[in-house]
Amino acid sequence: MTLSDKQRELIEEIGIYHENNGFQPAVARVMGLLLVSDRPELTFDEISESLNISKSATSNALNMLLNTNHIEYTTFSGDRKRYFRIKSSNWRDLFAKKMEDLGGLNDILKRVLEVRKRDNPVYDQKLKSFISFLDYLKSQLPTLMEKWEQENIKDKV
Repeated sequence: MTLSDKQRELIEEIGIYHENNGFQPAVARVMGLLLVSDRPELTFDEISESLNISKSATSNALNMLLNTNHIEYTTFSGDRKRYFRIKSSNWRDLFAKKMEDLGGLNDILKRVLEVRKRDNPVYDQKLKSFISFLDYLKSQLPTLMEKWEQENIKDKV
C-alpha cells in the first residue's frame, strides 16, 4: 500500500496526538494509519509494512486497540485474513467514557480540597474553578448531545 507524503505527515501528527494522550507510539501510529488510509480496512501485513514496524509491535498495537474498542475487524468469505478498521460506531460511547473519567477526577479533586490543610488561596481558587468547570460541563453535556442529535437528524432528512 502506498501512502502520500501528506498522509504520512498526518499519520505522524495523529500519532503524536495519541501519544500525548497515553498511547504507545506503535498504537498511536496504527490509529493514524487506519484514519487516513484510502481504504476503510487494512490487513495485519499492510499495517506492519506501511508503518515499517515489527510484527510483534503490530500485533501488540492491534490487540490493545481491539481490547479498548477503538478498532474492530472483519473477514471476507474465502479469505482467511482479518481486516482491521476504526470502530466509528462507538464514538459516543468513547466520549461518554472520557466524560465519566473526568467525573471521577472531579470527585477526587473535591476530596483533595477537603483534606488539604495548606494555606494556599491562589492554588485553591484555581482548583475550585476547575472543579466548577467540570461540574458545568457534566450538567451541560446531555443538552449539547441532544441538540447535536436534533441538528444532525434535521440535516439528514
